[in-house]
Amino acid sequence: MKICCITSFRIPSRAANSIQVMKVGQALSQLGHEVLMYAPGNVHTPWKELAALYGLSLPFEVNWLPDYPQLKRYDFALNAFRQAVRRKAEMIYTWLPQAGLMALLGGFPVVLEIHDRPTGRLGAWLLRRMIQWRGEKRFVVITRALERALREEFSLPLKANEVVIAPNGVDLERFQQLPKPEEARRLLNLPQGLTAVYSGHLYAGRGMDLLQGLAERFPQIRFVWVGGQPDAVESYREVITVRGLTNITLTGFIENQRLPLYQAAGEILLMPYEWQIAGSGGGNSADICSPMKMFEYLACGRAILTSDLPVLHEVLNETNAVFCPPQDIDGWSAALSNLVNDPLRIELLGKNARETARRYTWLARQEKILAGFPPGGKGRV
Repeated sequence: MKICCITSFRIPSRAANSIQVMKVGQALSQLGHEVLMYAPGNVHTPWKELAALYGLSLPFEVNWLPDYPQLKRYDFALNAFRQAVRRKAEMIYTWLPQAGLMALLGGFPVVLEIHDRPTGRLGAWLLRRMIQWRGEKRFVVITRALERALREEFSLPLKANEVVIAPNGVDLERFQQLPKPEEARRLLNLPQGLTAVYSGHLYAGRGMDLLQGLAERFPQIRFVWVGGQPDAVESYREVITVRGLTNITLTGFIENQRLPLYQAAGEILLMPYEWQIAGSGGGNSADICSPMKMFEYLACGRAILTSDLPVLHEVLNETNAVFCPPQDIDGWSAALSNLVNDPLRIELLGKNARETARRYTWLARQEKILAGFPPGGKGRV
């Protein structure tokens, strides 16, 4: 089937939403579909660069269309929709409600991914119109918590048979044959010794102050922070130097294809989310999020130490993670100390994490999303 994917996210970009879009495109290609990806911008990045940045193995077509910020991506959505018509696409797969509504009005079967609460003056209105309009459509919601928020906070009349709950995923094959932590550290020229790794951006709400506090309390543990925008990395380097912390290593941005090895360098992987989590566009996603790094951590097969946010229990449990009170340095310190003194538990948590990851591959996710859609059509998987 020829699927036209329309995203409002910039490609290439280091933002998580951009990575998610490209992982979806690859998974659709792996299922045998012809993927036509349209993104806003005036760049034309070679596939080799995209593959390295996003950790991709199977190429698919990526196209860029100009957009004008004052038009709020409506111009881009219309142009991308026109391309879908011209290219004789059989389905529209989008993260952009305005593109989804145009596609429904044009008679296309539509898959719309929803990762956050609707925003802007027309956000909820566009979703409501899509829900009410006739035609074949499927709404992909990343967590049950977000689905509840859409129903309860915005009174959106989602139909059960049109909704699929599909958390983010992981390329499991990229986490096969990973070396032991000691060997990974040697390959990356990282200091040896028990290591706790954090990977991801350094935005507000990611628990960076708590991580500094843990480094102060546990000088015998090496802490490796993987990722972050250059200005944020330099800012934290200065803070760490002033505080005299010598057991923290900041790597800066790491391309997605190299990320598994860095995560494998830790015996313990950290997710110290706060009660308020800001993304690249701001806002707060702490109660409805589905972090991609959670699935990468699981696939890595390491012990996970995480903030106890209710939404994370949709995937994690006491057998594959250790939960800590958000923003509570004493609670985190106690949990980390107990874990460090129990190597058998570290090993068991890692084994259970790897088993959990098998249920959350990008490929399985896209199979679930497209199963039986459109009814009786070529979308059936």
